[in-house]
Amino acid sequence: MSERTSALDALVFGVDIQSGDVRGDSPSYALVVYDGEQIDRDVVSHRKLRRLVERDEPALVATDNMYELAADKDALVRFLQSLPDGTRLVQVTGAERPEPLSRVASRHGVPYGKEPMREAEAAARLAAMNVGYEVSAFTDTTHVKVSRGRSTGKGGWSEDRYTRRIHGSVKECARDVESEIRSAGLDYEREVTEKYGGYANAVFEVEARPGDIPVSSLRSGDVRIEIERLRRDGIEFDPLAKRRDHVIVGIDPGTTTAVALTDLDGTLLDVWSTRTADTADVIEWIIERGRPVVVAADVTPMPETVEKIRRSFDAAAWTPEKDLPVDEKQHRTRNDDYDDDHQRDAMAAALFAFDGHEDQFRRIAQKVPAQMSRGEVTARVVAGDESVEAVLADLSDDPEPEEDEQEHTVREPSDEEKRIKRLESQVERLQSHVDDLRGTVETKDERIEELEDELVDARREERRKARERREISRLERENDRLERELDERDDEIEELTGKLTRLKKLWKLDHSNFSDVAEKKAGLVAVKPVDKFTNDAIDAAHESYGLAEDDVIYLRDASGAGRSTAERLADITPRVVLKAGGISDVADEVLFEHEIPVGSASEVAIQEVDELAVARESEVKGVIDDWRKRAEERRREEKTEQLDQLISEHRAERRVDGRGSSSPFGN
Repeated sequence: MSERTSALDALVFGVDIQSGDVRGDSPSYALVVYDGEQIDRDVVSHRKLRRLVERDEPALVATDNMYELAADKDALVRFLQSLPDGTRLVQVTGAERPEPLSRVASRHGVPYGKEPMREAEAAARLAAMNVGYEVSAFTDTTHVKVSRGRSTGKGGWSEDRYTRRIHGSVKECARDVESEIRSAGLDYEREVTEKYGGYANAVFEVEARPGDIPVSSLRSGDVRIEIERLRRDGIEFDPLAKRRDHVIVGIDPGTTTAVALTDLDGTLLDVWSTRTADTADVIEWIIERGRPVVVAADVTPMPETVEKIRRSFDAAAWTPEKDLPVDEKQHRTRNDDYDDDHQRDAMAAALFAFDGHEDQFRRIAQKVPAQMSRGEVTARVVAGDESVEAVLADLSDDPEPEEDEQEHTVREPSDEEKRIKRLESQVERLQSHVDDLRGTVETKDERIEELEDELVDARREERRKARERREISRLERENDRLERELDERDDEIEELTGKLTRLKKLWKLDHSNFSDVAEKKAGLVAVKPVDKFTNDAIDAAHESYGLAEDDVIYLRDASGAGRSTAERLADITPRVVLKAGGISDVADEVLFEHEIPVGSASEVAIQEVDELAVARESEVKGVIDDWRKRAEERRREEKTEQLDQLISEHRAERRVDGRGSSSPFGN
């Protein structure tokens, strides 16, 4: 299986300089945008290229020479700093000593031409195959600095209060930033500079890229937040295709599948368990982390799933003589952490497999020269049943061992002849190996073509489903909106229907001669209640069912009214006002002056229907007649009082005139 991780599910920009020079004015670039299926070509300026990278955020920007994008090292660092967090610059031709692009393209079977657009396409395709090196000037450590956003000089208050406020704001913001970083589960170190009233600044060194930190740059008022990745000492190159070491794999299959990896020294490297991944996902997880030499299980015989995974790697198998007891597995994994029993069983299988091969690994290591890969030799000896000597001879460039001198009857070959013979032997071995590799490559190419066709179909289907899901989501949102509107309309209709019903009842009561009115309702009169003797309550009642001339109005609480409120009620000119409780003298005087009858509600049997009410006409007339009698008596009393007052005033004037006059004749 391929050791490279496909990049075809991401957007790749291939770039090659079209004309001009980045050190001069207005260079133009051949740009190829490749997503694994389609290729778009364009010629753009340096500024437009930067805008497109910022807008589309490609996973890789690929070129055959990184200094086609920047004039020097400092400009290159600025270019790398300007890239989106998820975008990497890739030099597909190598690291410090790049090869010609034509040679790299030929080696990987990528179409190549000398035209800039063909070179840009070759760079994009190579980067999509994880060929090349990532150009990096920054580490994965980020500095988040919270500091003052303005000077602590005079600020409109006294200087001490102004400074204390700024430092307090910095401290509060630093605490919020620290809370966000801690909530994201990121490792960090904090360094603060305390000042009067709080912090002058706080610097967080976070082990993550800026895009993984839930904090954004900010400059607002008293506080400023700056985010900056930590620079490396120079420009570094990291291969896209990471080297994978040889490992021992322990697998515990089942509803929950667990996988554990150790190196050839028995050190636990990684452990993982899943309930959702299938066998292909497990194999991919292993491929990303190492090349299996031994695949082990904790039971015997080896489960079919584990055997299938083992065969896919052509690795050696290991199983115990009998199923491993739980206590032995617990003891063997006591020094390592695990999340569940499945991970423990997978770890135990890998560690016991190492124990079973430890002596063999040690003997192989003793025979392998320092310049050779111990893992490669171990894999061929353990999994391929080859001898150490045969593997070393195959991997070594040393000459073949000379035959016994007694068998040579001719002269001793010269150094040149020995070298030719050695080279011929080496060429023969290499040609045989090349033939094998070509057969393997052809088989894999066919399989890759099949998988690529399947991938294209799967992506096309996924895009169709995504469009359907988006349309379904839109329709569901529209349906929810319409349902909410319908519910609101239903509530409004229900409210208006109830109100209409009550108004019909009132109307029927007001029109006693209407043919549909039942006989039992004859002799009734509508009463319109008002909660309080206030302008607001009168307006609310008028808005609900209308207050008109000759209405019978019922004041549930008649206290507290002043002159303006009484005049507001008098302007309606009701037939009678029925009151509950006492009424103020001012209000009583106003209503009396306007000849509005006022009576106690306790004298009338009022039957309330929701917001409205009814009473017997005879009782209402009785209240009105009683008021009229009292009003007539009140008028007589007022006239009597006025007459008495006039008499008193006249007598007083006569007394004054008598005392103040004098006779012209004396006594």
